[in-house]
Amino acid sequence: MEALDWVVKPKMKRAKGFLEKREQKLSENIKNKGPNGMLIKGGNANSAVTQVLRDVNALKKTHGVLYKKKNTMRPFEDQTSLEFFSKKSDCSLFMFGPHNKKRPNSLVIGRMYDYHVLDMIELGIEKFVSLKDIKNSKCPEGTKPMLIFAGNDFDVTEDYRRLKSLLIDFFRGPTVSEICLVGLEYVLHFTAPNGKMCFRSCKLLLKKLGCRTPWIELEELGPSLDLVPRRTHLASDDLYKLSTKMPKALKPKKKKNISHDTFGNYGRIHMQKQDLSNLHTRKLKGLKKRPVGRITEDQERKPKRKKN
Repeated sequence: MEALDWVVKPKMKRAKGFLEKREQKLSENIKNKGPNGMLIKGGNANSAVTQVLRDVNALKKTHGVLYKKKNTMRPFEDQTSLEFFSKKSDCSLFMFGPHNKKRPNSLVIGRMYDYHVLDMIELGIEKFVSLKDIKNSKCPEGTKPMLIFAGNDFDVTEDYRRLKSLLIDFFRGPTVSEICLVGLEYVLHFTAPNGKMCFRSCKLLLKKLGCRTPWIELEELGPSLDLVPRRTHLASDDLYKLSTKMPKALKPKKKKNISHDTFGNYGRIHMQKQDLSNLHTRKLKGLKKRPVGRITEDQERKPKRKKN
């Protein structure tokens, strides 16, 4: 008995194009998926949490979705609301700003896999300096930031390693093949001192030093955040490995007899065994083979020495 096809096919061209955009792709959409995300205010979000979400949206200008209305949800207890927003905005990254008496001034940053929550980490805001409070020239929109992580916890502790991966996905910007060195003027610096995480946003200044190499200085732009890790919801190793699996179409094709080292590529040539008996070389008189016991012409010309 043949299986029944219950998938409703779209009849209009507009609906067909909408579904095609939501399908899985080798390279995800630049606008919302991949390095971009949605910013959601909690039901009791105060002015500090709201301003943090606005500043983060300013850093991710044109590459994020900011929901201005308050949304009452508890992502660590019930994740259906986040999955609904993920499908609605077609985003795989999110930042949620709740506030309550037990956990005041919180930020929940996470990512989705197949419209389900993969990783989620809650951070508490201890100190905050807004983007408007620092009066400096800002970087233009669309500038790709450089991410700097300082601290052993980002490489040793599992929670900090996942947090580092989350922050890279959230702030790295669109993927580009080439970049101009002059455009590298925006730095996001993350440090992990004594169980905390400090976030600083700086502008890179190149000053003349009298030689070819310029002098580099950092000018703080804002926002400035001191965060404390609270609750975590991390995916299992098998699910995390499945989410980071690369499709076969994107894997580079392996070339035979080519190896890689620190200096580049080198090849290996397989040849058959050569017969050197038929090798033509330069003919020299001194290298000719002579039969044993035969007197040559040179020996006949040499006079024999007389014995005394």
